[in-house]
Amino acid sequence: MDSLTEQYGTGSEKGRKEFKAIVGEIKRSGKGKKYDCVVGVSGGTDSSYMIYLAKDLGLRPLAVHYDNTWNSAIATQNIYKVLHHADVDLYTHVVDNSEADDIFKAFFKAGVAEIEASTDLALAEVLYRAAWKYGIKFILEGHSFVTEGISPLGRNYFDGKYISAIHNRYGNLPMKTYPLMTFNRFVFWSSVARIKKIRPYWYLSYSKEDARAFLEKKCGWQYYGGHHLENRMTAFFHGIYAPQKFNSDFRNNTLSALVRNNIIRREDALKEYSRAPVIEYELEKYFKKRLELSDLEYQKIMDAPPRSWTEFPTYKKRFELLRPVFRVLAKSNLVPMSFYLKYCFPVKEEK
Repeated sequence: MDSLTEQYGTGSEKGRKEFKAIVGEIKRSGKGKKYDCVVGVSGGTDSSYMIYLAKDLGLRPLAVHYDNTWNSAIATQNIYKVLHHADVDLYTHVVDNSEADDIFKAFFKAGVAEIEASTDLALAEVLYRAAWKYGIKFILEGHSFVTEGISPLGRNYFDGKYISAIHNRYGNLPMKTYPLMTFNRFVFWSSVARIKKIRPYWYLSYSKEDARAFLEKKCGWQYYGGHHLENRMTAFFHGIYAPQKFNSDFRNNTLSALVRNNIIRREDALKEYSRAPVIEYELEKYFKKRLELSDLEYQKIMDAPPRSWTEFPTYKKRFELLRPVFRVLAKSNLVPMSFYLKYCFPVKEEK
């Protein structure tokens, strides 16, 4: 994390200067077009604030949303409030709910940690598709390693081949409306279409608490009660699935990042971490009902030994082989630097 802060000049004059140059490039690339950048929106704090940041910088963003049909009502309202108030258009891809549930159920039955992988990869694909449709060369992503941290290398992994492998083995319905990003599509977006991915919060000072207060005052945006709770599948993963099946609490990443950057005290972080995760009322019941799981089947899967992504086919070796190429692409913002660091190096096996 320290190396990323130094590299991007996060919160310093260096970072602000570099990002200012990027904004200039975005404006030049968008001349004569209705939009000059794409911003993914979820109804959460980071993406909602990104819309206002883009507008404040004089950019003309197109908001893009991938609807996996598990959004909370608050998240849906937040998207409407922000975009209506900021006068920003929305491009949405809604996957068939039965299809989405079939993919989620396949990952659950597989017993791997990446139950949300299909959503994360689909959003990336939909962002590219929207940018391509409107001739946009820049995507702005609302990720901050300062406030969210970064998972240890090898902890979690996903790509298009992994999703297909899990679904082919455990799923039942064909993927017709799901926007799968294959290796060839990923290479096309980054190397042929040359659509750049920018993470402004990697360059600038960013406070999630200040952003939340701003949004509430500006457009009546509503907080959803906890990190990642704007989507029910995300909430299930963070509040139930990861802690109970994998003994993993991803608040580790966020809290440790905040302590390292002197945003909160270590004592306060430990106090927060000692509390049980916030879980929506009857979320487990909702999960079982949507995926048509009996109590017995659900518990059997939860009690089964966890499995690893390394047990299934992936593009990982191919990414490692092409590491020099992806290094160049990452340096040019044509693939995320986090992708290069996490996916293009061999994972050391734990002893």
